[in-house]
Amino acid sequence: MHDFKYKNNELYCENVKVSTIARQVGTPCYIYSHNTLVDHFTKLQKAFAEIDPLICFAMKANDNMAVLKTLANHGAGFDIVSVGELRKVKKIKADTRKVVFASVGKTEEEIVEAIKAKILFFNVESEPELVEINRIAGKMKVKAPVALRINPDVKAATHAKITTGTLKNKFGIDLATAHAIMKNTKKYPHIKFNGIHCHIGSQIITKDPFVKALERVLEFLDDVKADGIKLEYLDIGGGLGIIYKDEKPQTADKFAKAVLPYLKKTGLRIVMEPGRFIAGNAGIFVTEALYLKDNGVKKFLIVDGGMNDLARPSLYDAYHEIVPLKKKAGKKIKMDVVGPICESGDVFAKDRALPVFKKGDLLAIMSAGAYGYVMASNYNVRGRGPEVMVKGNKFEICKKRETFNDLIRGESVPNFI
Repeated sequence: MHDFKYKNNELYCENVKVSTIARQVGTPCYIYSHNTLVDHFTKLQKAFAEIDPLICFAMKANDNMAVLKTLANHGAGFDIVSVGELRKVKKIKADTRKVVFASVGKTEEEIVEAIKAKILFFNVESEPELVEINRIAGKMKVKAPVALRINPDVKAATHAKITTGTLKNKFGIDLATAHAIMKNTKKYPHIKFNGIHCHIGSQIITKDPFVKALERVLEFLDDVKADGIKLEYLDIGGGLGIIYKDEKPQTADKFAKAVLPYLKKTGLRIVMEPGRFIAGNAGIFVTEALYLKDNGVKKFLIVDGGMNDLARPSLYDAYHEIVPLKKKAGKKIKMDVVGPICESGDVFAKDRALPVFKKGDLLAIMSAGAYGYVMASNYNVRGRGPEVMVKGNKFEICKKRETFNDLIRGESVPNFI
């Protein structure tokens, strides 16, 4: 569920008319619902209340500091993949002891800063990375907390570019290698082996891949325990899917019902890393109609937002519902919704039946709260639009629109040219 609903034929975010926001801040823009963020987060808290997991929001889904502060206020930790994300956690004064650090390519600078921040643990993706963290921790005269990210070789029914749990992907350590590492922990005197991490992909709408992965995790944990190794945490990653079109994803309650029996068997403290589940339907992308073009073969609705603003449709052929901010009566016509970018892939929807729009009409591209602004770029020298947070009947810009001077900051022409 989300808090973007029609009232008297006008789309509202909570108690604010979306068109009011768009006219005030300009288009294109991103709008987030505070209530939806909190609602989705607390749904997971309640569903898993009996084991009291640490829920670490996956910042890669949405790193706006207003979003992060909202979730931190309700007890969230954070799953990070860069030092920049760690610095945002510190900027909002969230508890860095509730931070887990993934990424297959952590640099020395990132490792040092994360150790100094006293994060909960690193999710280690390879043996060479483990060697490097051990070396750096030794130099700092500390023990670095680590969870091995195991790759259970489980395929999830999701887009190929967002599946992460098979050995054809770059993520995690195969089970045999991980077991060998755990049996030889003395090789890493500056590492504290805290736990196991397993994340198999994103936008997964059925329980089966999660259950299959957890069965393999339990087998692995039995082997590790047999070797006398004691662990504290099991990080089960994220990946819960949401509704973009007509998917029927599992609810938090159904997901909990499916996996809780396995989690309880481990006897470990559970960490979860949801991102899209919390933020996806808590945000929309608003854009304005510029032209309706008919070339005799197809009709194109050209809008002022582009693939640089919302990359998912061009990157993954992803479906996003598109709705007018003011409901329109009359028949619908098939059209492609496209942006101004100089690429044929700059398409939000193909052959979509939509109302007849005219210049100046406003549209909302739904489910843009995850992997929206965070994946945006300045392609074609386009500044990214503002981000806006709504709470009840209030709204405020929480990230300003980029100006031309923002885009050329740090850029110069060498003297020899």
